[in-house]
Amino acid sequence: MPCIMEEPSCLKKEKVRYVSPRLTIPQWAASDRPREKYLANGGRYVSDAELIAILLRNGSKEESAVELAKRLLADNENSINKLADNTVDDLIRINGIGKVKAITLHAAFELGRRRRAEEVEQVGKITCMEDIVSLMQSRLAEIDHEEFWVVYVNQANAILKVERVGSGGLTSTVVDVRSIIKTAVAVSATGLFLCHNHPSGSLKPSEPDISLTQKIRRAAEVFDIHILDHIILHKENAYSFYAEGLLL
Repeated sequence: MPCIMEEPSCLKKEKVRYVSPRLTIPQWAASDRPREKYLANGGRYVSDAELIAILLRNGSKEESAVELAKRLLADNENSINKLADNTVDDLIRINGIGKVKAITLHAAFELGRRRRAEEVEQVGKITCMEDIVSLMQSRLAEIDHEEFWVVYVNQANAILKVERVGSGGLTSTVVDVRSIIKTAVAVSATGLFLCHNHPSGSLKPSEPDISLTQKIRRAAEVFDIHILDHIILHKENAYSFYAEGLLL
């Protein structure tokens, strides 16, 4: 039986495992870099993650800015609205997000809210529930106490006045119904949009919310003024009394 000579260990070839080096965004092809894509094609051709990556500017040793942005979206059900719900403190707690990145993201979302509000104010008219939401979110989305606002409009739903009429605690606010009616008469309003926030996060109207709405409605009817809607806001979410049949 032939003897099989074992190859000397010094001559054995070790299998070398090659690991592809991880490329940072500056090493990507120019057409794949978020900023270059944005400049070349405009914002509509850049993904949500890439837009967020532009704001983040950089990632970490473990992940690029785009990878970090994708993780942020995934952790928020791939919803920009849900991501926008995060406070600065919420964002800072996320691995890879420091104070500067958190403030930058939060400021971008706040600018978006203010832009929507400004668009409604420039048009000067309420045409749908979304207009009221856009108008009021920048005022109510981030505060940690209840506030009650009224938007006074004329027969054509043109905005005559936007006024805060009450400010309170976490779960309630005191509203002077007589003051609302006095202002409505003074500006010759024929319709009112009521709006307040729920810092607790629940959009369901409470019994006091419903009772106050009816109280304002009865007082306004004496002067032939109509309650057109009552909107409850929490961050990016909204509840409409009119849509839910509570003003019929």
